[in-house]
Amino acid sequence: MNKPGPISAKPLSVLLSGVFSDAYAKQGFAARELVMRWAEIAGPELSAHCEPLKIQWPRPVEGQPQEPATLVLRVEGPMALEIQHASDVILQRVNRFLGWSAVGRLALRQAPLSRRARPAASRAPDAKSVAQVAETLSSVEDEELRAALARLGASIKRN
Repeated sequence: MNKPGPISAKPLSVLLSGVFSDAYAKQGFAARELVMRWAEIAGPELSAHCEPLKIQWPRPVEGQPQEPATLVLRVEGPMALEIQHASDVILQRVNRFLGWSAVGRLALRQAPLSRRARPAASRAPDAKSVAQVAETLSSVEDEELRAALARLGASIKRN
């Protein structure tokens, strides 16, 4: 009797990459990295207020060089003017990321962004609760380790 081979599980991203690639291709994106890494490309100040919707490629004309594409950005209403003023910077960053002058202009669409709510940054525990936990750690000889464990314990108790 033959023994079955080892089971190798594939990551979900590998299994769904074709599905996502097709969806992004319909919006003009050759790869999803422009959308997924938008915060790195545009920078935190700009990416907080805009996101790429699609890339519109002009139809090629026979005998003419290919015209650059138009990147369509969804922008929060009040920030549209600021994004428009930063359009040269955005175009440079996008083209640098893509490795060639693929995008020649921006088109802005004012609408709410579809971003997820980011988790709130955790704050340090108050000194009183840290001191209470530190009292229970008298057996720890290293002062720095005791302080770190006290902060950790106070944070755990808070949550």
